[in-house]
Amino acid sequence: MKSKSVLLVILAILAAGLVVYFGFFHDKELPRPEITAPTPLPAPDDHDYSYENPPVFKKEGELRFYDGQSNQKISEIDIEIADNPFDRALGLMFRPEMADTTGMLFIFDNEETQAFWMRNTVIPLDILYVNAKNEIVDIYKHTKVKSDLSMPSSDPALYVVEVNAGYCDKHGIEEGDLVEF
Repeated sequence: MKSKSVLLVILAILAAGLVVYFGFFHDKELPRPEITAPTPLPAPDDHDYSYENPPVFKKEGELRFYDGQSNQKISEIDIEIADNPFDRALGLMFRPEMADTTGMLFIFDNEETQAFWMRNTVIPLDILYVNAKNEIVDIYKHTKVKSDLSMPSSDPALYVVEVNAGYCDKHGIEEGDLVEF
């Protein structure tokens, strides 16, 4: 019994010594992985946009809306295309206005759930999510400007179309309708 007590005392002294050594005298830190914040996408040299210097619409194509039941053409708009990470991130931010006959088409690399917000966007919009079959799967109407509220698609989308708020109501565009560009 006495030998067990002696052994426990020796183990306690060794443990205390290790605590003192590593706690007070051992100043070497363990290596830690370097954590860096995500790097923001650099703006191309000719894209220093702000409310005072908004982007200007440039027509890069045309997009037509078709009734999903009858295939009848509903309407047509001129589009600006956002098909790279910088243009998709910029979207329609900073623009003070947009003609009713124009919109923006976002083209993604993969068909998956997409989500948009309205940060730095001062134009209320209708946001249409479109799948790989060119079918409108979701519409967010009359979005709130300058909002960080995420508006995700309920189904996978390969494309997103943004038009002025009220455009879908004015032209009777609904989920299930089709786009062609």
